Amino acid sequence: MVQELLTAVIASGVGIAAVAATAARVVRQYERGVVFRFGRLREGVRGPGFTMIIPGVDRLRKVNMQIVTMPVPAQEGITRDNVTVRVDAVVYFKVVDAANAIIEVEDYRFAVSQMAQTSLRSIIGKSDLDDLLSNREKLNQGLELMIDSPAVGWGVQIDRVEIKDVSLPETMKRSMARQAEADRERRARVINADAELQASKKLAEAAAVMSEQPAALQLRLLQTVVAVAAEKNSTLVLPFPVELLRFLERAAPAPGTGPGAPGETSAEAPGAVPGGASGADRGAVTGPAPAPAPAGAGAAGEALDPPAVGRSVDGSPPPAEADEPCG
Repeated sequence: MVQELLTAVIASGVGIAAVAATAARVVRQYERGVVFRFGRLREGVRGPGFTMIIPGVDRLRKVNMQIVTMPVPAQEGITRDNVTVRVDAVVYFKVVDAANAIIEVEDYRFAVSQMAQTSLRSIIGKSDLDDLLSNREKLNQGLELMIDSPAVGWGVQIDRVEIKDVSLPETMKRSMARQAEADRERRARVINADAELQASKKLAEAAAVMSEQPAALQLRLLQTVVAVAAEKNSTLVLPFPVELLRFLERAAPAPGTGPGAPGETSAEAPGAVPGGASGADRGAVTGPAPAPAPAGAGAAGEALDPPAVGRSVDGSPPPAEADEPCG
């Protein structure tokens, strides 16, 4: 009798322990428990720690309250300025109401993911390419508001939304690279032109000072020679003053005004010796007289008189011409 009673007590203890083990639940610190009794939500959310439910009657659903990092798949769209881009993002959210996260939506993670993709496509269509590339903070705020508005009713709070990357077509990348290169070139030219302007002003001031003191130009020339000679080379570059070139230009005679210029004739006859020397003196100076020239040709530098009209070569009058008979 005692043995049967002891056996019953042990069996009851084992049954109670089994029921207690089945009814016992542990909720972690970052979780909250939602209890359904016969399919109906029990008021009050179970906090972290040890809790009990009625086996077979109650059902406990645990909801993670940590911040969830969800990547948004890359979405391809056309911007407001008709540029095709692919944009991907990441969403940070957490559950603030465990009961609504279980009751109001079937799968809050999937719902947030789909809402993020739809909002990202909408943001792409409303924005320009320059905004996607440079004004991401404003786009992130707008995207966060678009996702957070419906998520509030699901017991989900959007903590932060970030656009990760913007993929552009290769042609657009090359165009943007050319634009950036042209802008850099323009800025470089402007800087060079400004430097030239400042240098010209300083050089003008230096030239004004040197014009008042000519010795300053000579000192500057010597400094230049010293700077060139400091290098170990075999060639010495000596600057030539521009003022000397201008002096030589002013001292040079004008073309057509010197002796022997074209169009100028000499006062003496051709072949004459300077100083008015006579023919004998010419012979003495120049040597023996040249041989007589053939008849009909004049000597060098002298012209032969033509024969007188109406006389022969020997000086006698020409014979009378016979009268021709008439008829």
